Amino acid sequence: MSQEIIDTVAQYLTPSIPIKLISQGAEAVVFSTAVHPYCPMRETASGNEPTQYIIKYRSPKKYRHPIIDKQLTKHRTLSESRLLAKLFLIEHLNVPKLIATDVYNGYIWLEFLGEDLPNNCGYSNLKNFLWMYANDPYNEQVKNTLFEVGKQIGLLHWNDYCHGDLTTSNIVLAKDDNGIDWVPYLIDFGLGSQSNMVEDKGVDLYVLERAIISTHSSFSGKYNQWLIDGFSSIYKAQGKTGAKKLEEVLKRFADVRMRGRKRTMVG
Repeated sequence: MSQEIIDTVAQYLTPSIPIKLISQGAEAVVFSTAVHPYCPMRETASGNEPTQYIIKYRSPKKYRHPIIDKQLTKHRTLSESRLLAKLFLIEHLNVPKLIATDVYNGYIWLEFLGEDLPNNCGYSNLKNFLWMYANDPYNEQVKNTLFEVGKQIGLLHWNDYCHGDLTTSNIVLAKDDNGIDWVPYLIDFGLGSQSNMVEDKGVDLYVLERAIISTHSSFSGKYNQWLIDGFSSIYKAQGKTGAKKLEEVLKRFADVRMRGRKRTMVG
């Protein structure tokens, strides 16, 4: 992580907004903060701990011309913000709430989702959650959670949106109101888009399948089947039209998988 990037963000936010580095990707750097952008003294209803927020920052890319870089930053930040705002309005679809955005400087402010898993298993993304159950991979809670993840992807695709980078790290789990079951949220829509193309939906499913195979290969067969079961339930609930579209998506998913295998074999 470049200290220059951290200093740039700290200077932009001013000392009144402390930040904590969470991760750095190819496209953006992610920080957390306890300060709301419009209500700096805002606290949770309990009045104990301040609510956490996410700040996503697209840093300048020095290999690009400065003018082109600013245009791309503005376009991508605006596109992601608009997409999140639309997705948040879809009933039963779980995505982070958009709080604020500065498209000219590449900042998106979001609600913080997830928590620390028990037994020091890390942050509650799907990847770490599955590792947590490595000694009990077919636990009923694992099955139910993966089914619910599949339903979220089904809702996304049924409404003609695609994620673009659907990995187990971009699916976050949070406890429900009863503190028992895990509720999945889809995050990081930097490569997301509105699309009714079955190719895009098939690629989404393939990327997630490969992510699970790469990290949980011994149990990937069951895991991916539970995901598809949840995914299919959304389409099947739409009657004959849904069943027909489901058949098209799953057929294309199989085609994408076959192309991926051929590329692996050829090298």
